[in-house]
Amino acid sequence: MSKKNKNKNFITGLTEYFFDGLIVIVPPAITIFVVMWLWDLTESNIGKVINEYLGVNLPGIGLAAILFSILLVGFFTANNLAKKIIALGEILVDKIPVVKFIYSSVKQFSQAVLTSNSAFQHVVLVPYHQSWSLGFLMTNVPHPVREKLGVDYVCVFVPWSLNMTSGTNLFVRRQDIIFVNMKSEDALQFMLTAGTISKKK
Repeated sequence: MSKKNKNKNFITGLTEYFFDGLIVIVPPAITIFVVMWLWDLTESNIGKVINEYLGVNLPGIGLAAILFSILLVGFFTANNLAKKIIALGEILVDKIPVVKFIYSSVKQFSQAVLTSNSAFQHVVLVPYHQSWSLGFLMTNVPHPVREKLGVDYVCVFVPWSLNMTSGTNLFVRRQDIIFVNMKSEDALQFMLTAGTISKKK
């Protein structure tokens, strides 16, 4: 083997080792970064105020306070009086043009993702540009759209790869969709990672 080929193979080997190292290091590094960011965010703000008020230094008190607050809000919203107060607040928010759009959009998306009767329950395949795309069958079709297309059309949301905040809505004939026996979490993970992660049976 010539010296040139040896050098080429050596560089190729180093490149492969480098990318293998990245594959191992990047996921835990990003996870640690996000956890540390959340920790710092809660501790430097909420935790600092609580510690100053109590006169002690309790690590993690900020994050614990946020988790406890979420549980507390969830507990009280089960009460009928709290539901009426929240409904009244939403009526007031609905009077503010820009705020009502942001609030209603975030609320509906949160309910679709987090509730047990999630709109992301049914994984389907739909025709897309002479190929097939994986998506989620949504709960309804807007009435004006249904009037134009007909009752045999359904709405399918297709998330964009490598982007957790974007996607596209496709209106396709019901007979053209194919239901896939796949968990919503696995399908979403597959789509968001551009198909690089697929849970094996």
